[in-house]
Amino acid sequence: MISLSISNNVAEVVLDAPDKLNSLDEQALADLAQAYDDAAAAASRGEVRALLLRGEGRAFCAGRDISNVSPESDDAAAYLGGLVQPLLRKMSSFPAPTFAAAQGACLGVGLGLLLATDVVYVADNAKFGSPFAKLGATLDSGGHWYFTERLGMHRTLDLIYTAELMTGAEAVARGMFSRALPAEQLLETTRGIVANVAVGATGAFNASKDLVAHIRDQRLGLWEAMEEENAEQARLCKTEDYAEGFKAFQEKRAPQFKG
Repeated sequence: MISLSISNNVAEVVLDAPDKLNSLDEQALADLAQAYDDAAAAASRGEVRALLLRGEGRAFCAGRDISNVSPESDDAAAYLGGLVQPLLRKMSSFPAPTFAAAQGACLGVGLGLLLATDVVYVADNAKFGSPFAKLGATLDSGGHWYFTERLGMHRTLDLIYTAELMTGAEAVARGMFSRALPAEQLLETTRGIVANVAVGATGAFNASKDLVAHIRDQRLGLWEAMEEENAEQARLCKTEDYAEGFKAFQEKRAPQFKG
């Protein structure tokens, strides 16, 4: 079950099937994609300026729900290429800052959901890796790219060959995610940060989001990246939030951004 709630400019998307560790079948993926579409539509109306993704129970998401999948008839290409990849693209391009709070198992497509999110805070009891050696399958949802990029070839293949899992602390120390927190503090801390971002300069945040993605995907050098920064700043300086930020600084008060 997937739920979406919107309050105080924050969209909260919840994976709510704790009895099966929030694993995702085809219907759940479609429902998750619809939740992001609905949140994006609200963002276009100025009603959403940040999004939080989380999972109920002791796991964030254990990956694909294979409880009723027959290996003889399974169409992995349709599941991954037809459902998972379009969803991850949708998540990556969401028109506002996105955050995730992840605890317990974060595997397979569940890991992919995190990798498609802007900022990820993990519990110290979270588990990441590639358990697929036990299934005769391989890491998916962009895992090879992200692991190689952030962990290097040797650690990536070590995790794939052995099916051993990293803790949340190791994942953060190796640059996979942003912060590791005690499990009991994870959701409250993340919600507090998301609430602050939701009253920030959304347009400027989105500009940085696009810049970071372009630098990553196009492998821009320093001076190319600087040129793009200059262009974004020139565009932002004509916005109401830019003017408000400068005035607030000069008047020694907190800015009131409209996003």
